[in-house]
Amino acid sequence: MSKQKLEVIGQDAACCPGLSAAPLDEDQAADLAKVFKALGDPVRLRLMSMIASRGEGGEVCVCELTPAFELSQPTISHHLKLLRQAGLIDCERRGTWVYYWVLPGVLGKLAAFLTTQQPAGATA
Repeated sequence: MSKQKLEVIGQDAACCPGLSAAPLDEDQAADLAKVFKALGDPVRLRLMSMIASRGEGGEVCVCELTPAFELSQPTISHHLKLLRQAGLIDCERRGTWVYYWVLPGVLGKLAAFLTTQQPAGATA
């Protein structure tokens, strides 16, 4: 089992300007690539969607996530671990169950990064 720890990105607004605001430097690109790599797997993307659909401050039990997939519980746990290491979600064990939630502001920071500014007077 890998002991590699991924760093959480986007701790301040200066970290990740919008995609069209300025070119990313090497470190910013590497940090964002870790997040997008974590989201690049269909299972992890679905897990993230299921957790995020609970809204800000909402949480979901792993017992609700596992039945949605035709995968073993250890495989689901592995995918959840990668989302945690990418700084997208966090969790807490309560008895025999683990509850997951999206870290505050993470989705907003990713959305802000991907948003491009429209020139004045332009329409979509």
